[in-house]
Amino acid sequence: MPHPATMLFLLTLAVIFLSWIFDVYGLSVLQPQTGEEIHVQSLLSPEGIRWLLRHVATNFTGFAPLGLVIVAMFGIGVAQHSGFIDACIRREIRKQQRYSWRIVPSVIVLGILSNVVGDVGYIILLPIAATLFHSAGLHPVGGIITAYVSVSCGYSANVILSTLDPMLAATTQEAADLMNVPAGRIGPLCNYYFFFVSAILLAFIIYYITRKSLLPALGEYKGDNSFTGYKQLSRKERRVMLTAIFVGLLYAVLVLWATFSSWGILRGVNGGLIRSPFIVGILFLLSFGIGLMGMVYGFASGRYRTDSDVIEGLTQPMKLLGVYFVIAFFASQMFACFEYSHLDKCIVIMGADLLSSIQLDSLWILILFILFTALINLIMVSSTSKWAFMSFIFIPVLAGMGISPDMTQCAFRIGDSATNAITPFMFYMPLVLTYMQQYDKQSTYGSLLKYTWRYSLVILLAWTALFVLWYISGLPLGL
Repeated sequence: MPHPATMLFLLTLAVIFLSWIFDVYGLSVLQPQTGEEIHVQSLLSPEGIRWLLRHVATNFTGFAPLGLVIVAMFGIGVAQHSGFIDACIRREIRKQQRYSWRIVPSVIVLGILSNVVGDVGYIILLPIAATLFHSAGLHPVGGIITAYVSVSCGYSANVILSTLDPMLAATTQEAADLMNVPAGRIGPLCNYYFFFVSAILLAFIIYYITRKSLLPALGEYKGDNSFTGYKQLSRKERRVMLTAIFVGLLYAVLVLWATFSSWGILRGVNGGLIRSPFIVGILFLLSFGIGLMGMVYGFASGRYRTDSDVIEGLTQPMKLLGVYFVIAFFASQMFACFEYSHLDKCIVIMGADLLSSIQLDSLWILILFILFTALINLIMVSSTSKWAFMSFIFIPVLAGMGISPDMTQCAFRIGDSATNAITPFMFYMPLVLTYMQQYDKQSTYGSLLKYTWRYSLVILLAWTALFVLWYISGLPLGL
């Protein structure tokens, strides 16, 4: 496989070429929500070339994960540079052999639960997982892959409400109302029971594959930063670390008070949490909290003397992000070209229309719907974007077969999550590859796919089997 940046550049060329071919043949589809006709726009037409040249810079600066990654890395950089993260790990890890078996399930659980705050898991958990695996004598790339699979494939599963639940439920309600479909039980918790059990199932699957397949395949890490042993914390280091953690807890209490108290400045204007400053700014709030604890630890331990030391900690992650910027540049152009050409919408709507025309038993249609969504997810990874128009196609069609909207939404979310780990169109793929190259310079998308395809396949099959059993048993999906 070529370098990740080269692969993304080649994918961009492929998108440009396909947009030209389909534009020549006049490919178009009807937007089910509005009835608008969507045409494929050629990137080799005069207008397409002008658009591309005008937006090269803004495509990059407007790449959604770019700002999130930089903001998160500031806090992690200070915490790492000051020695706070290292102190926390040394405090917890007393004996490598005793701790290593707890590392894997802890990372998996944190990865699955991370969707409570959106995409934070991709940015913050992956480097922490690599450090934890490394410190416990496990391969750090194994930590990155385990965390990545847990966050991506477990994006719909959780034991508590996530940020995605109310957004998808709102779209489902809108589609049901617009298409005159009996709404039934639709709300943020309409799939809660099913995905609560799913979280347990996925955690077991990921743990089993990690222990039996991934870690043995990676073997022992022999990189330049290979693990050499533990250094016990001194009394001063323990005292300073506890002080930094105490400051972090005070900060967390302040944020929660500003969100859930009667003052509620971090809630939305309507008093809710959907798209509130707390949810939208959660990544900055976490990064600032981590950086604050790192700064307190640095000054209290004597590692930091002036503000220049803090600035050095802030700039430390930029050395790692140099590679990320290059990969993200080509990724941003590919995503922008794909969106401009309308290829993604045309392919999805055409496939949805084809699937809707198949006459089968309702259970088999739902299984095909899950597989179709998993396939479409390989080229269009945004859950909300896919569901924004797929819901207007499938909810009325499946309702005619006696399938309720909440059941349709549940089937969609299974396929939408299971193949997240293997698609090259994942927004955070450049960051994942950058983390991997920190420990293995030869890492490419092929390297990642080599280890993640087994997770996606097993999770898709097991999750679908659970859905079938749930459907046959007639159990309620949620509240």
